[in-house]
Amino acid sequence: MKSQIEDLQPVRRALLSVSDKSKIIPLARKLHEHGAELLSTGGTARVLQEAGLPVTEVSQYTGFPEMMGGRVKTLHPFIHGGLLMRRGEDDELANAKGIKAIDMVVINLYPFKETIAKDGVSEEEAIEQIDIGGPSMLRSAAKNFKWVTALTSISDYELVMKDLDEFKAVTFKTRRKLAIAAFEKTGKYDKAIANYLSYHGEAPELLDLNYEKVMTLRYGENPHQKAAFFRDPADNFPNVSNAKVLQGKQLSYNNIIDINGALELVKDFTLPGASVIKHTNPCGAATASCIDDAFKLAYAVDPLSAFGCIIALNRECTENIARYIIENKLFVEIVVATSFHPAALELFSKKKNLRLIETGELRKNPNLRDIKSVAGGILVQTADQYVVSQEDIKVVTKIQPDDEQMEALLFARILVKHVKSNAVVFAKQHDKGGCVVTGIGAGQMSRVDSVIIARRKGGDSVKGSVLASDAFFPFPDAVEEANSAGVSAIIQPGGSIRDEAVIAKADELGIAMVFTGIRSFKH
Repeated sequence: MKSQIEDLQPVRRALLSVSDKSKIIPLARKLHEHGAELLSTGGTARVLQEAGLPVTEVSQYTGFPEMMGGRVKTLHPFIHGGLLMRRGEDDELANAKGIKAIDMVVINLYPFKETIAKDGVSEEEAIEQIDIGGPSMLRSAAKNFKWVTALTSISDYELVMKDLDEFKAVTFKTRRKLAIAAFEKTGKYDKAIANYLSYHGEAPELLDLNYEKVMTLRYGENPHQKAAFFRDPADNFPNVSNAKVLQGKQLSYNNIIDINGALELVKDFTLPGASVIKHTNPCGAATASCIDDAFKLAYAVDPLSAFGCIIALNRECTENIARYIIENKLFVEIVVATSFHPAALELFSKKKNLRLIETGELRKNPNLRDIKSVAGGILVQTADQYVVSQEDIKVVTKIQPDDEQMEALLFARILVKHVKSNAVVFAKQHDKGGCVVTGIGAGQMSRVDSVIIARRKGGDSVKGSVLASDAFFPFPDAVEEANSAGVSAIIQPGGSIRDEAVIAKADELGIAMVFTGIRSFKH
């Protein structure tokens, strides 16, 4: 019992500065009941004052006003000296300099991760949410855990309040535990900042990946391979890692890869859109004025390949879609949607093995990275989220594409980015207010072979389509093949040494051709 008593540290002075103020009042009230002087900053001080608690503003305590828009307020010897002083060793020096011991800091950091998760956040806005004083105080307190409590998580407030009620102090065991948590928190916080900045400049010299385990999978890509699924805890965007499984059997390694492909494709559509994925490649996709039509058109592109597919919708899955799948006895492995209408869930409940995945409203993570493993290492790049627009397009033939062709060209360009290289996509407008794929050629060593496969897969529906290629045409032969299929316009990045010959062939055959200057290989 003696060692436990010796380990106790009363809280005579506590500094509270939190961005998330939920549950801070009960903690502050408990500290006040046990005789702690409360120091605080800005918004936290106002909340405590409104709750009737006596609180001293940090600027008043230090005698130094907040500066530079609040960037400088706690970086002061009265604060860090009070946190770092060794009781019984530094007392004389501290007294001479007017430094008083601070026995606890309660900090939750500026919401940097939440800020960068918002759409359209500029780098300047993100940088302003990099907390300096908070991590500094936490690290000072955590280093001095022999005497000081570093409290950084709302979930730990109860632990501290329990110690105060039982011992009128905080135990050494609690202080040490919270110090570890503080260093973990500040370490993850710094990693999130470094990762964010690395997307906007040079990659870091040391890439320290931090992923948490979601589940152990039954097996990997094949039954003889072991596998597990991990997620990035810093990524709060709607994606395969954060989606909610509503029903169905456990997801497999290949399911997760296909869900990711299907979902990232429909994120590129602004109109209601659907994708049908098989073995990582789309075998159908469409947009329309309503999601029901987009789904039916996408599935009808290649029903043979769609057997055992994953379907992704960028809108709610409606009762009509569920009924269509059930009544037509479509073999669908997974349906991914932003939400599911209750009537759709009722219909799908009859298919117990069908997995239903709910994502919430879709938006893109502007800092998404693409990581691929090689033996002994990894390759890291920013994800290819670029959507080609009309501003990127340069018409290079004598024939200009009309408005209908241009809409289909831009749609096809979205699709070809999500198809394994060498990739070719045929597409056209339809009468339901959008566009639909008519043929896909994926993963061929020769681009002309991709055109031939796409034409064969599309059949008669290819006639009158436009064509998108993920990279330049090295020879005019693919243009000739496209012409024989009835293609009216082509979109490609350009950049070949034979561009002039390819353009001349398009002019000769009466095909409009546009360049984007943007390649989208997918290996």
